Amino acid sequence: MKLFRAAIAAAVWTLTAALAPPAPTLVGRPAPDFEVTLIDGSKVTLASLRGQVVVLNFWATWCVPCRTELPLLDGYYRQTRKHGLRVFAIATEDSVPAFRMKPLFAALAITPAKRIKGRYPLIDGAVPTNYVIDRAGVVRYAKAAALDLDDLNATLIPLLKEAPPA
Repeated sequence: MKLFRAAIAAAVWTLTAALAPPAPTLVGRPAPDFEVTLIDGSKVTLASLRGQVVVLNFWATWCVPCRTELPLLDGYYRQTRKHGLRVFAIATEDSVPAFRMKPLFAALAITPAKRIKGRYPLIDGAVPTNYVIDRAGVVRYAKAAALDLDDLNATLIPLLKEAPPA
């Protein structure tokens, strides 16, 4: 009986996901406002980051591609933050509790966050999902896939070379 219920639930979820409208594309549009709550409880808003290139990385502790991407993002951030890059690693609700990730967070240079308020859905419900916002506050990248070094260079270097808005 449990197996039957699980099969029905999986079928309903698949059907619901197939019928759900796709997330509207944000690329090329002004970034929706957001408020990120950091692990220490402080908050950061999109308005406070104007003039910087922002990466919103949604990840989960159980996600294998995320566990590869997170150290890469961290190393990349360490090398480029002086040029105006900010990276927020936002753990999804189905990750282990934040207090269990303290050793990881202590080792990261990127900013770990526990939640975000704003219209930044997981694309296709998948992690990792990444959004990149340019210095002028326009979404320039939005994908459900792990970033690799080529993606980071192709996406971020041109944006970091742009002058901050007046």
